[in-house]
Amino acid sequence: MLKFRKMHDGAQGPALTAANDDRFTRMGRFLARTKLDEVPQLWNVLRGEMSLVGPRPEDPSFVRLQPEDFEPILQVKPGITGLSQLAFARESQILDAADPSKHYLERLLPQKLRIDRIYVERRSFLLDARILGWTAVAVFLRQHVAVHRDTGRLNVRRRPNLHPLPLD
Repeated sequence: MLKFRKMHDGAQGPALTAANDDRFTRMGRFLARTKLDEVPQLWNVLRGEMSLVGPRPEDPSFVRLQPEDFEPILQVKPGITGLSQLAFARESQILDAADPSKHYLERLLPQKLRIDRIYVERRSFLLDARILGWTAVAVFLRQHVAVHRDTGRLNVRRRPNLHPLPLD
């Protein structure tokens, strides 16, 4: 996947990035906050390597921990946006700073897997169109989008907190 460089050259650290990650350059922080770091991936879409909508590729270290859970998800072409990306658009802000990897593995990743499986089971042109529409709402209108964990239904998050765990 093509992306703009957001981190300092030679930056080392965990696969997850927090909102205040000191590995970000000043421009990198801006690119990540505005989601402009995703623009180069349009080239991957044009080449047929990615889709506009689909599950996001996960860090291989996390996939190796639960390969059977990822198997159906990996059968679908990865996308720039998807249900999990909408549900966890502010993931870096909600990760527990004390142990972000543990929090991610125990709380967020199981939910992302569940949501990605919903997408794989129900994918259609209409669902992709809905996801693209809600992505525009999230990116351009800066609205928090809620994704129902059982149905994949999308709506504006009514609760002001950023934590995406229990859904309305």
